[in-house]
Amino acid sequence: MTQDKSCECSVAPKLIFSCSGAADVGEIADRAARLLAEHGSGSFFCLAGISAGISGIVKSTEAASAILVIDGCKLDCAKKTLAEAGMSDLMHVRVTDYGFSKGRTEVTNENITRIVQVCGDTW
Repeated sequence: MTQDKSCECSVAPKLIFSCSGAADVGEIADRAARLLAEHGSGSFFCLAGISAGISGIVKSTEAASAILVIDGCKLDCAKKTLAEAGMSDLMHVRVTDYGFSKGRTEVTNENITRIVQVCGDTW
């Protein structure tokens, strides 16, 4: 008889949401979130699914151990979308708070990496 050594506990995921707006700072937010997910900092999750009220996405988000939200600008669309869905315990980073200007920022690996580092310090 073999003994099942699997863990019966479940670790809630850390989720990452980002602005993916049309502006340069939105692209930086999006690409930073994707890079964080690629490096195993959390799972990049679907903000549109939250907006649409997709029950599985909302329930998974409610069960998350932590939520990081990266917005491009002061409109805070991603943060407001999650708040509208009842999510309030969020870590929030806004790209324009770090010297970037909407409509005047190059989307470069250096700028994306800077936001990834800020998120790493926050996260």
